[in-house]
Amino acid sequence: MQTGEHNNATIHTEGADHADGPRLLADIGGTNARFALEPGPGRIEQIKILPAADYKEFTDAVQAYLKLAGQPPVRHAVVDIANPVQGDHIKMTNHDWAFSIEAARQLLGFDTLLVVNDFTALSMAVPQLKAADLHQIGGGAAEKNQPIGLVGAGTGLGVGGLVRGDGRWLALASEGGHVAFAPANAREAAVLAYGWTLHEHLSAERLVSGPGLELIHRALLAIDGHPAMELKASEIVERGLQQGDAVCKETIDLFCSMLGTVAADLALTLGALGGVYIGGGVVPRLGDYFERSPFRARFENKGRMSVLTKKIPTFVITAEYPAFIGVSAILDEKLGSA
Repeated sequence: MQTGEHNNATIHTEGADHADGPRLLADIGGTNARFALEPGPGRIEQIKILPAADYKEFTDAVQAYLKLAGQPPVRHAVVDIANPVQGDHIKMTNHDWAFSIEAARQLLGFDTLLVVNDFTALSMAVPQLKAADLHQIGGGAAEKNQPIGLVGAGTGLGVGGLVRGDGRWLALASEGGHVAFAPANAREAAVLAYGWTLHEHLSAERLVSGPGLELIHRALLAIDGHPAMELKASEIVERGLQQGDAVCKETIDLFCSMLGTVAADLALTLGALGGVYIGGGVVPRLGDYFERSPFRARFENKGRMSVLTKKIPTFVITAEYPAFIGVSAILDEKLGSA
């Protein structure tokens, strides 16, 4: 993607301005940094995507965006980041940015700089999503005010949840993508064994992610005695779904099955009768195939608990920028309680 892409994109355009000026919203992943302005409640404008690798520091990317946006008088900003957020210091897992939140706030001249985990932001967006922002995979029906789970495969594997308390939704911070990978059959166990030759701890994220697609593909080639080949995730999807490449197709099927395991484990852990929602960048690239994939069958196949998982709906989030909706709600709550 090119710097400044989606320069004029908006999510909502109605409503009055914030009394304290436009707010900066940011969604930082391992690959891209997405920015937007919120001049007023529910009005998310000037969405731009900057390649994270183009900027040495997090603050460099923020300043580049503000320059592209015309140097708006921002006082309050909120950032979601694909990383644990504990204390003042941030060191990204899937990128090389590291920074102090307070030092960044001072350098940028903001009154408020709030940094939250990316799946905390996505979780807070879910209650505000409309039917048009979702695509249900399989059966089941969500129960009102019951816990909700979220998983998302992109550069990494995000896991989050929502529970209802004190009359509002509360996001559960989680690094569930780093739990140990659990194979469900001999083929997946062979992939696990291959992964152990590379990593002492093979987390779910190592396989259920964009880089994970690449690792699964390399594993299958090695297991079946084929010559080694290095393909990018996008090439695997193209070859598997459009060109009839059998190894790439199996790679995609295993990925979808493994995602089904992660989603079902989360559903059982949280008691997510409110449904499990799927975000991240990988699943949308699978298009209509994801609905026909082994994902839902694996989700429902939980032995004695299958009767429960069959009742729990799973949804793909199709909204283009759901994280902005979530961070807006988080910042609004923070400023309202300040």
